[in-house]
Amino acid sequence: MHRVVALVRQPQSTFELACAAQVFGIERAGLPTRYAFGVCTERPGPVATYAGYDMVVTDGLDVLGEADTVVVPGWLPAGEPPSSAVAGALRRAHRRGARVVSICSGAFALAYAGLLDGRRATTHWNLAGRLAASFPQVLVEPDVLYVDDGDVATSAGSGAGFDLCMHLVRRDQGAGYAAHIARTMVMPPHREGGQLQYAAPPRPEHIDATLAPVLEWAAARLGEPVTVDDLAAHAGVSARTLTRRFAEQLGTSPGRWLLGQRITAARDLLESSDLPLDAVARRAGLSSATNLRRRFLDALGTTPGAYRRLFRAGSRWGQPT
Repeated sequence: MHRVVALVRQPQSTFELACAAQVFGIERAGLPTRYAFGVCTERPGPVATYAGYDMVVTDGLDVLGEADTVVVPGWLPAGEPPSSAVAGALRRAHRRGARVVSICSGAFALAYAGLLDGRRATTHWNLAGRLAASFPQVLVEPDVLYVDDGDVATSAGSGAGFDLCMHLVRRDQGAGYAAHIARTMVMPPHREGGQLQYAAPPRPEHIDATLAPVLEWAAARLGEPVTVDDLAAHAGVSARTLTRRFAEQLGTSPGRWLLGQRITAARDLLESSDLPLDAVARRAGLSSATNLRRRFLDALGTTPGAYRRLFRAGSRWGQPT
């Protein structure tokens, strides 16, 4: 059982906490429970929230010593450093081997504790400049939805907390397990693009058609040699118009979206079957085992063989071995 502990402070933003609680703290029918979720605070007792009510937190900082993952679900005001006790508890948990994760403004708590020094990190687009200016030793990436640096991970604005938590589940338990959780929450298991698509001024005159039909059409044909021109033809628009719509609505290009779908399909096949790599590559539309290895390494930093060994096909939910 992987123990996840959220470290809260008052006033606490309830949505960021709910991101972690909903992903890691809910038992779901038909899905083995792999996570135990808890909440702690520096001074146990009533903790005020931005939602207008208090919540009672009974555990103190000592429980961070038992956590496999520590989540800081927001840190407001962002310019207020954590106490020496909180910063020390975060550092000790990290030194002990716990994964430390922040959602939205929670990156500031990690930065104050020195856990982001020399690392890539992100936060809400409206706070990214402040994080970079306050902590020049942190490599701030303002556009991405999240940054996974292995033992430390950070998400962009509040909603991106779901993206990061789902990514961590996918990394821990496999794509099938994560997809089941996503279905219960009625949300995609993976969002494309970065957060600046949400920070940019709205341009409703450009968002003149939904992409859903063409996305569904392409997702059903990943094993076929579908090109960007094919997508445009199916949508009844030019390749240039389609590219613009992808950028506006998904924050990515048609080619990158298609490649991401194919890599996801390959991951599912590696987890759920013992097909040879050439067969996996063909079914996912990646043409050959050589191309599959190259794309896998670029996207995930590992090889298909290593991924399959970690998430054995014999387990329904990709239980790590």
